[in-house]
Amino acid sequence: MRHSIFLVYVLAGLTALAPFAIDTYLPAFPMMERDLGASTVEIQHSLTLYLLPYALMTLFHGAISDAIGRLTTIRWGLVIFIFASIGGMLAPNVETLWAMRILQGLSAGAGNVVARAMVRDLFQGVEAQRAMATVQMLFGIAPAVAPIIGGWLLGIHWQAIFAFLALYALLIALAAARYLPETMPKERRVSLSVANVCRNYQVVFSHREFSLLVLAIGANFSAFFLYVLASPVFLIQHLGLSSQQFAWMFIPTVCGTVLGSWLAKRAAGKYGAQHILRFAYGWMSTMAVLNLAVSLLPFIHAALNILPVALFNIGLALAMPLLSISALDCHPRIRGTAASGQVFMQMLLSTLSAGLVAPLVWHHPAGLALAMLGYLLLGWLATRRTRLFTSAHADEGLPEQ
Repeated sequence: MRHSIFLVYVLAGLTALAPFAIDTYLPAFPMMERDLGASTVEIQHSLTLYLLPYALMTLFHGAISDAIGRLTTIRWGLVIFIFASIGGMLAPNVETLWAMRILQGLSAGAGNVVARAMVRDLFQGVEAQRAMATVQMLFGIAPAVAPIIGGWLLGIHWQAIFAFLALYALLIALAAARYLPETMPKERRVSLSVANVCRNYQVVFSHREFSLLVLAIGANFSAFFLYVLASPVFLIQHLGLSSQQFAWMFIPTVCGTVLGSWLAKRAAGKYGAQHILRFAYGWMSTMAVLNLAVSLLPFIHAALNILPVALFNIGLALAMPLLSISALDCHPRIRGTAASGQVFMQMLLSTLSAGLVAPLVWHHPAGLALAMLGYLLLGWLATRRTRLFTSAHADEGLPEQ
């Protein structure tokens, strides 16, 4: 039992790498502009140039792990990420930074995708739901604590942030090699070819239930993640905080994520999927509407503007494990490919948020609040059309696979 809990935390640590690479350097944007002689837009491009290859490569990490094994895929992804992080630390100009961010994006998703597949490989039924709640908890915590860590490291230099990313990847690589078993034996592996990958994705995304579930996951996550992406503007320009005060937002959002994940583990096996999802969406809707109301007040108060966003994460973390496990169960034979499709949709919406939605709405807190409501509505409309939500058997919980 103790070993399995530790194993889950190693898997969770793998999923945290990708959001760490996104968010740890956000507080460093002004300093990087000055040191690299770049504009605000050029530094913002380094975020998009990470997210786009990350989203595209997630389509292949799972298929690769179905073909060559889970651990080999993780190992190569982390090695490339370490190299890219060191390159980012030593970047003399913004063009080199862009190149290293592209490499980070291509490699960071390996741990995130494969870890999700391994959760379902290793755990069944309610235990899978509880394990995924832990994984989702750390995945949700990472975007929140990363800017705090970045703000602390900024006291040394922005290069220390990239050194931290390299060190984190090295430590999690050693832990994975030491503690994780190979869950894709050779006799179960599938051939790796472009034709086979395309065929598998045709199967994966033509499955209506899977497509609706991954759309809901991506939309729900983007409703919160939009605030992470816009945090330099939201916290510094609108709320008047400094780069070292990002904790004002991210510590409360961490607490909301932890509480929601704890509730998800407690609810597993006790309440049916419909009951959990109805409560989660009801809670998120209430917080999103409250967030909009606060953003329309004639005055700005940091605590008032941050609290609804933090409380929103309780419902987000409560719903995520159910949606994620149910999506993976749609394709048990090619679970790695299914995990890739799930993460791809999540990161595709995040990429759109970073490059298009956030810059359009971050000029006023009400714009961010309306975008949160829009994403949540999209997630709700997708979820309510799934069998997980509408089936008479949904309240019996997740099946053993």
